[in-house]
Amino acid sequence: MVGLTPAMTQAFVPALGRFGMTRHYDRALAFMTRETVWRRALVDRFQGVGTGTVVDIGCGTGSLTIAIKTAHPQALVIGVDPDDDALAIARAKAAASNATVQWVRTMGDRSVATIGAGVADIVVSSLVLHQCPLAMKRAILADAWALLRPGGRLLICDYGVQPMIAMRTAFLLIQCIDGFDATGPNAAGILPQLIGEAGFTDVAEDFALATMTGRLAIYSAVRG
Repeated sequence: MVGLTPAMTQAFVPALGRFGMTRHYDRALAFMTRETVWRRALVDRFQGVGTGTVVDIGCGTGSLTIAIKTAHPQALVIGVDPDDDALAIARAKAAASNATVQWVRTMGDRSVATIGAGVADIVVSSLVLHQCPLAMKRAILADAWALLRPGGRLLICDYGVQPMIAMRTAFLLIQCIDGFDATGPNAAGILPQLIGEAGFTDVAEDFALATMTGRLAIYSAVRG
């Protein structure tokens, strides 16, 4: 079983940004992001995982992680997050759902050090990279590449390019919560470039969803 890492000194942006409102995250996410739509679209992309290993980087309060385990009970599903408060909520939700998930407390760019290299069939991350400075975006994607077996898949759901005035205006709320420096590159459409730079191939955006907080997209890629 995967163990927990020691207490961390590196700062991170918690759920709902810098305002200490993790306990309200699930309600806000459902209301602001049409969560049931994009989460179902992600879970549908796990067909065929079987008894494979899935790592959810930045799993937060665990809704997606638990949904993956529920849909694919034979898979080994590991949720990674640095936030004790979020993981406490995730563990309670998993217990209530009888979902056996391994929870790992560590930063998204340190997953390999705890879980091991080349062990995952799928690495997924949702609504994490837009919160991170550019260097951390790159570090998390590099860690995801290292976690995956050759031929393994990367799935990311996050805010990407905001092509219309209405979506750019809506995304201002997220930028105020999570900071303009971190969110700006996402809105400029940098994620596919960063995914490719991390060594992934077959990078594609194959889903988009307009929400009251901006346009969300799902990106897929393969570790060659």
